[in-house]
Amino acid sequence: MDMISFQLFLAIMSLIAFIVFIALYFVKAGYGIFRTASWGISIPNRLAWVLMEAPVFLVMCWMWMHSERRLDPVIVTFFLFFQIHYFQRAFVFPLLISGKSKMPLAIMSMGIVFNLLNGYMQGKWIFYLAPEEMYQPSWFASPWFLVGTLLFFGGMITNWHSDYVIRHLRKPGDTRHYLPEKGLYRYVTSANYFGEIVEWAGWALLTCSLSGLVFLWWTLANLVPRADAIWRRYREEFGEAVGDRKRVFPFLY
Repeated sequence: MDMISFQLFLAIMSLIAFIVFIALYFVKAGYGIFRTASWGISIPNRLAWVLMEAPVFLVMCWMWMHSERRLDPVIVTFFLFFQIHYFQRAFVFPLLISGKSKMPLAIMSMGIVFNLLNGYMQGKWIFYLAPEEMYQPSWFASPWFLVGTLLFFGGMITNWHSDYVIRHLRKPGDTRHYLPEKGLYRYVTSANYFGEIVEWAGWALLTCSLSGLVFLWWTLANLVPRADAIWRRYREEFGEAVGDRKRVFPFLY
């Protein structure tokens, strides 16, 4: 794929993300607290997360290994940053899931398709299409890399901590829903999503790439409507206990 074709690919991905963003305000993606029988056959959550997230990890490995730039310091750094997230998401996070919750095959399949496309989108730019003079060692001292790295790891830590809070809301055998209260959950009802949005905003900045920006747009398109649905669900279940918490962006929305 040459640069013109790649830019067309990014435009199509952006348009699809816009459609997803609008659609998710009307249709709740049927996983987690919104899973219903209408979404069809479901499989255990642990298996579903591995099958859904591992493809992007493997695609990035394959593209990096076949790139002539694979040993360039900045390229290796980008690769490691990206893979830290997806190693945790594909191979650690599923092991931490408790209970017997399930994910519809339809949701998992859509996740696999997106992850394959996104892995290609990020890898194609970083390992093959980015101008060779762009990601030189001096990039490490650029404000793009420095600020982006802070956001990336700050968002990652926020996401991991927020997931930890959710996992420890219930005791073994308990199936009730609880309102998370710790960490950033004091300000928003979807602190885990806020962390992930900040993380990929950092990625877009530290790579200074359109592919990273499109990924951020996809993250927003997927998570902001779901955060709204969760906020509304919590308002129904917990009423005034939700207080003045926002949905996903502290003090804003």
